[in-house]
Amino acid sequence: MASAATAPPPPANLRRIVAASLIGTTIEWYDFFLYGSAAALVFNTLFFPGTDPLVGTLLSFLTYAVGFAARPLGALVFGHFGDRMGRKKLLVLSLLMMGGATFAIGLVPTYATIGAAAPVLLTVLRLVQGFALGGEWGGAVLLVSEHGDGRRRGFWASWPQTGAPAGQLLATGVLSLLTATVSDASFSSWGWRIPFLLSGVLVMVGLWIRLSVDESPVFKEALARAEERKAAAGGAAEKTPLVAVLRHHWRDVLVAIGARMAENISYYVITAFILVYATTSAGVSKQTALNAVLIASAVHFAVIPAWGALSDRLGRRPVYLFGAAGIGLWMFPFFALIDTGTFGNLLIAVTVGLVLHGAMYAPQAAFFSEMFATRMRYSGASIGAQFASVAAGAPAPLIATALLADYGTSTPIALYVIAAAVLTLIAVGVAKETRHRDLAHVEEDGAAAEASTVGHAADARTA
Repeated sequence: MASAATAPPPPANLRRIVAASLIGTTIEWYDFFLYGSAAALVFNTLFFPGTDPLVGTLLSFLTYAVGFAARPLGALVFGHFGDRMGRKKLLVLSLLMMGGATFAIGLVPTYATIGAAAPVLLTVLRLVQGFALGGEWGGAVLLVSEHGDGRRRGFWASWPQTGAPAGQLLATGVLSLLTATVSDASFSSWGWRIPFLLSGVLVMVGLWIRLSVDESPVFKEALARAEERKAAAGGAAEKTPLVAVLRHHWRDVLVAIGARMAENISYYVITAFILVYATTSAGVSKQTALNAVLIASAVHFAVIPAWGALSDRLGRRPVYLFGAAGIGLWMFPFFALIDTGTFGNLLIAVTVGLVLHGAMYAPQAAFFSEMFATRMRYSGASIGAQFASVAAGAPAPLIATALLADYGTSTPIALYVIAAAVLTLIAVGVAKETRHRDLAHVEEDGAAAEASTVGHAADARTA
């Protein structure tokens, strides 16, 4: 008889699960990327005035990086309770926290109004954003992975991943529309607030959809088996998810961290730093740069499910390795095309970069889900993904901007991304292929090891 991990669910139910995960991740990434775009375009003058423009951008990106610093903490907290209480409850909480913080950013007075308190408030709200996003990703991809058909897990689990380009598309689209319809002075004065305030409406829609879905059946079965093991062990509790992950899956956590280096760094160089580089070094207007990212994000959205489906046929590792190698090889042509200053070449540079990024990002959801046992899967996948973001995505725009300021050329930035690609190639190269793993079977392996630990503890108490 097919297990819960492999038995195909009713198509309508699976589509509803995918829709709930996708709309939630889209809204949360919209909120997160909106801040990144605003940091590159206006926050440097509104919250850090009186400095050199490039220094102001560095300070603005520093508050952007603070959000990444909070993501590991969010991964630990949400992962712990998500493995104890279920995926759905924590996903509702993450959506409310992210949306509330983003709406509040739209109301924060600028430096000209309240002085140094302005960047402080901005930083606090950015911390809340990062904390919420640290818990969002793991829960969203697991909800789909644990509901979905094991034979097409790569395809279905890749849909929550499209929330990143969809959120980027939405954030960039709103900003692009505003910069095209209002003057620079009006945009800096009040126009930049509109996209942040819109988040309140989007959250209500996402909350309504997310509340309508059921908890993961794989998690419910794992929870029932955990209660049976607890009773058999005389009431001895299982290890906390974090302890269990570090005990049984520490190698997988390291693989996940390494796998994210090229994916995370390249993405923020291509989508966030590009707004700085194209406007300051290549002489491209803000509107032109935003339009290029907007179109490329639409292509990115379209190719992610295709890469996910290919990972079901070829395996997670081959597709991931292709993306990592491709992004490393593309970096020098990427900057050379942007340096021409033409919209067509800028569009090609960003689009090809995001297509190659998609080859890493698409199989990532299934790949990470298949590494960990169910009762520690939320913690394991989230810790691996979000701890990498501190070393990868968080400093990427900062490092790229600093390298540009110091050297005045794109060469060291390209080498920086290439070095990240090499790290990812090594990490994924030594990993095991997970495509044929049954999520229930992974659960049994992890549960058996943990039950053995609990059993020994119970024996020690009664000896």
